[in-house]
Amino acid sequence: MKRLVVISNRVSVPKAAGAAGAQGGLAVALNSALREHRGIWFGWSGQETEEFTGHLDMQRNDDVTTATIDLEPQDVEEYYNGYANRTLWPLFHYRIDLTEYDRNFGEGYERVNERFADSVSPLIEPDDLVWIHDYHLLPLGSMLRRRGIKNRIGLFLHTPWPPTRLLTSLPFHERLVSSMLECDVIGFQTTEWLESFLHYVQKEMGLKVGLDNTIEYNGRKVLARAFPIGVDYEEFTEASRGAEAQEAYERLKSSVRGRKIMIGVDRLDYSKGLGERFESFGRYLGDHPDNAGDVVLLQIAPPSRGDVASYQQIREDLERKTGHINGAHADVGFVPIRYVNRGYPRAQLAGFYRAADIGLVTPLRDGMNLVAKEYIAAQDPENPGVLILSQFAGAAHQLKDALLINPHSIEHVSEAIERALTMPLAERKKRHEKLLASVREQDVIRWREDFVNALAAKTPAAASEVATPA
Repeated sequence: MKRLVVISNRVSVPKAAGAAGAQGGLAVALNSALREHRGIWFGWSGQETEEFTGHLDMQRNDDVTTATIDLEPQDVEEYYNGYANRTLWPLFHYRIDLTEYDRNFGEGYERVNERFADSVSPLIEPDDLVWIHDYHLLPLGSMLRRRGIKNRIGLFLHTPWPPTRLLTSLPFHERLVSSMLECDVIGFQTTEWLESFLHYVQKEMGLKVGLDNTIEYNGRKVLARAFPIGVDYEEFTEASRGAEAQEAYERLKSSVRGRKIMIGVDRLDYSKGLGERFESFGRYLGDHPDNAGDVVLLQIAPPSRGDVASYQQIREDLERKTGHINGAHADVGFVPIRYVNRGYPRAQLAGFYRAADIGLVTPLRDGMNLVAKEYIAAQDPENPGVLILSQFAGAAHQLKDALLINPHSIEHVSEAIERALTMPLAERKKRHEKLLASVREQDVIRWREDFVNALAAKTPAAASEVATPA
């Protein structure tokens, strides 16, 4: 069995026995793969150092080896806060108005990717499979090739891939994509993002794409394919039935005193459509004054990227909208929006999801969105809640029996809230049964196995073997 080397911006160190529930589903799946393949997980430690030394901190936990490096403050500012999160992230989420083009950002991004390549190359053995993750490390495969790494290299992008006309606004866009094509397998969340990428390489680079989605580049064939990610279904459903989840369920239910509950769980990010979500709920309250005291929106939004100005503005905007809506519709014993700026362990979130009558997942653009799938997995099949899902989330390609909405239309979302609150039990159960089947069958284990199998293959998968989202 080939060894697996996972490379990502940050590394999730396996928790001690009994604490695994605190990890995200992706971390659980990757750690499982690393244990199975005797692998190494390499990335940034999250710590800063005055001067970069390349020192590797090697640890072994739960049969998984992790290797991390510290970065200089300038690295973090230019590579992470700069190019990754002020250039690529907004561009990949179609927010060209927020995209910043700064030469120093680009130089920092290249420099940190070179440092990753220098540090991880000595760890890679001849038969290893190398799996690179996400937009932070798009040129890394090319840099590994320049250091003599001939191994099979895969790259998986967790974000959307933008249309060609947006991507061409990025300086040196062709050089960035050319570096990605040094990998053997390039994976995307959905066929939509895959098709955008294939359109770019054909129209802008003049490359030939086969019927099996292989790209001919410099005498090699590169497989591009959709690998829709899922949740760890077994782990999450088990957590949703545990004592910690039950306590969270009862605590939330008792606090609303018989009212209906809507829940949103999102990192504090402009791509999540939180402002539009709050406005839509405000519209619902205004359009249904007789029901205004019967439903509560619990929005959990842990802060992220606090050093980036646009994220500070989001928080201020949401606090203002929360105050406005609550001021207009609250009563002495009732506040319609509970806006919480903190995270919760996965088991507690499972309990909150199970307690909620509506899952409100309304990103303006999202690579996949696992909250939607977690909400489905946590429901009571005999009395399930209703998922309201943005048509612009990658998950909408699979979860077609959710109430699909346009998050830019507050009227559309308001109407969906009313429909969800009044939906008969029989319809709720029928929809949930179909949604649950998709979440169960296309889980994170299948995603991981599909990608690793494609990467391990000596020849690209045939067209009939290429999986597309259901």
